[in-house]
Amino acid sequence: MVDSGFTVDVLAWDRTAKLPKHEQRDGTMIHRLLIQADFGQGLGNLPALLRWQWGLMKWLIRHRNEYDVLHACDFDTVIPCLLIKMLWQKLLVYDIFDFYAEHLRRTPVWIKSMIRAADHWAIDHADAVILVDESRRDQIKGTRPRHLSVIYNSPEDLSIEKQDFRPSPQGGLRLTYVGLLQHERGLFEILSVLEKHPEWSLEFAGFGGDEEAISARCRELPSVNWHGRISYEKAIGLTQQADVLFATYDPSIPNHKYSSPNKLFEAMMLGKPIIVARDTNMDSIVSRYDCGLIVTYGNESELEAALLQLANDPELRKRLGENARRAYETSYSWDIMRARLIELYAQVQKSNA
Repeated sequence: MVDSGFTVDVLAWDRTAKLPKHEQRDGTMIHRLLIQADFGQGLGNLPALLRWQWGLMKWLIRHRNEYDVLHACDFDTVIPCLLIKMLWQKLLVYDIFDFYAEHLRRTPVWIKSMIRAADHWAIDHADAVILVDESRRDQIKGTRPRHLSVIYNSPEDLSIEKQDFRPSPQGGLRLTYVGLLQHERGLFEILSVLEKHPEWSLEFAGFGGDEEAISARCRELPSVNWHGRISYEKAIGLTQQADVLFATYDPSIPNHKYSSPNKLFEAMMLGKPIIVARDTNMDSIVSRYDCGLIVTYGNESELEAALLQLANDPELRKRLGENARRAYETSYSWDIMRARLIELYAQVQKSNA
């Protein structure tokens, strides 16, 4: 948005409470509220969440003369933004990455129902809503968004011609995973397969609710390199060196069933084949563009067979990777998504002129 003439400030929740309070990056000023909180703790994080809501509200009030549009990312930012919108006539774009009620792992059902109702109310009262996949329209049935756009979580294009990448020879395989560390993402299954195939390697990085158990398992395997939390630049560097990526999420979780994560589009952008789980929405995209393989979630035998197929057929890896890159260029590039975002902002401003 900066390169389209907008001035952008980002207000973020730093759960580590260790990052700089203010940082200038790529023409954007980042402000952080340092409120320590763990991941995947359900109601255990409620005090920290309330402090974040209060801190967000105070910041928005204090700086209310410095912005015209609020771009709220997910439910844990939208309620304070709605209050500011009503009090000071600001425009509000509600960007939904994951539906909050279906993202909570250890929260009672009745609380999730209340959150879902509040989320639908927020959708109806925002000036515009962004979904990250067409399939998520099903999740907001019954709501009446004023403007709605689907903007996929695509990365900016990097020049893959400059990659210093050499595919593994037949039988070899380099894998990379950088992301949220939850057992529902098939991470223990991939590690079990790696234990059977020490000739393959895995670069593993991220953070999340199951980090302690996953990192401990990684350290048991000599073919797995554990990196912990890393920068996006390093994450892309590791991903560039992979032969194959994977995103095998549990489809019984609603937000996984409708998922189209950044990993899928990073694979497309970098021209890498990807393994995904059946019935996670990713499978329909992978099938449509023939850019990877599909397995049953939790089935180690199918996962191992898919990895063996890719390890033993470098030409298949090349073909799937080329299809992935073509899909990025024609349907999912950040240039396409950025144009949609700018058009949405134009519609919102015109409607409220």
